[in-house]
Amino acid sequence: MQEFSYIALTTAGAEQKGTLAAETREAVTAELKARGLVPVKITAPSLLSKEIELSFVKKRPKARDMSVFCRQFVSILNAGVPVVSALEMLAAQTENKMLSGALTDIRLSVEMGESLTLAMGEHIKIFNGMFISLVSAGESSGSLPNSFERMAEQLEKDARMKAMIRKATIYPVVLLLVTIAVVAVMLGVVVPTFTEIFNELGSELPALTRAIVSMSDFMTTFWYLVVIGAFGLVAGIRWAANTVKGKYILNSVSLKLPVVKGFIIKTSSAKMARTLATLLGSGIPLIEAIETTAKTMSNVFFRDALDNAKSDVAMGTPLSETLRSSNVFPPLVYQMLSIGEESGNTEGMLERIADYYEEESEMATQQLMAMLEPAIIILMAVVVGTIIMAIMMPMAGIYSALENL
Repeated sequence: MQEFSYIALTTAGAEQKGTLAAETREAVTAELKARGLVPVKITAPSLLSKEIELSFVKKRPKARDMSVFCRQFVSILNAGVPVVSALEMLAAQTENKMLSGALTDIRLSVEMGESLTLAMGEHIKIFNGMFISLVSAGESSGSLPNSFERMAEQLEKDARMKAMIRKATIYPVVLLLVTIAVVAVMLGVVVPTFTEIFNELGSELPALTRAIVSMSDFMTTFWYLVVIGAFGLVAGIRWAANTVKGKYILNSVSLKLPVVKGFIIKTSSAKMARTLATLLGSGIPLIEAIETTAKTMSNVFFRDALDNAKSDVAMGTPLSETLRSSNVFPPLVYQMLSIGEESGNTEGMLERIADYYEEESEMATQQLMAMLEPAIIILMAVVVGTIIMAIMMPMAGIYSALENL
């Protein structure tokens, strides 16, 4: 058992604080209710243990966890169960500890009279801006199940896209790691063995061999610098990716790479269209929907295009025209969107755009994978072949000299 601190209200509305020993937070809640108190906040008193628990036990819920939660929440609500009871049921059966704890906190907040939107907004690490916007729209229109249904569909499509990309990159990454490992073994073990032979013979080595031997000597002598440099490079890229200037540089480079550029444009177009269609379908105003969609874009150039579009649309410019002037979205996006605006079916046209570019993204992923695999194999063959050639060149010279004796 562990000790929890709590803040509760009496039937007269007076605040009461204290601690209770219990196995779980739910047990504390039940005990407080049995005493005629209304729980407001329940926390473990040890901040250190709480941080350790969050870091190692309460992992952030995946898109699949959130999708299952949305589907279950819709089913329970459609069965006529009140929101508070639905949250209590889901908190008890949700496997992800972080999500379960958040649902318990949300239930307590809703019991105190807070809206579901505000309660979920207090857990922004779990429920993103789009999620909150959909819940807010659902509460306002009285169609909360519909909002959660749309969110589930969005999460499932996002998870499918991420899984497709992850699957496509696994094999090339493995090949690249194997290449690095082979080169490290050859420079650290194989080349030094032949270097001793070359030194004993005292013959003049070709320029390529001297270069490879120098690389091998540096690696075996200053191996720690190589390791530090590798980790430093990875850390530097990760750090740059989290800075504004770094994001612009990295995203700009990625949009200039031949095959990668097409892949990013297609996936970003699919993401934009699907998210915007989901938000508009839930009754969210266009300007607010554009703002929320912009925050979901991972590439800063597409995010900026939508931020600019929000300002232009607010001034009365059609969304299709402002996307055309951004020069980042492909022509098909704003052409189809223009047709949707003229026919009054913007949401439906956005869904068609999303369907099209999701299929295109899958084909682009397969194409990218088909090009990366042979490219990495060729790279490995060239690098390893160069090292072998550097070793064999002086050996061939020695054999030739011995034959002439």
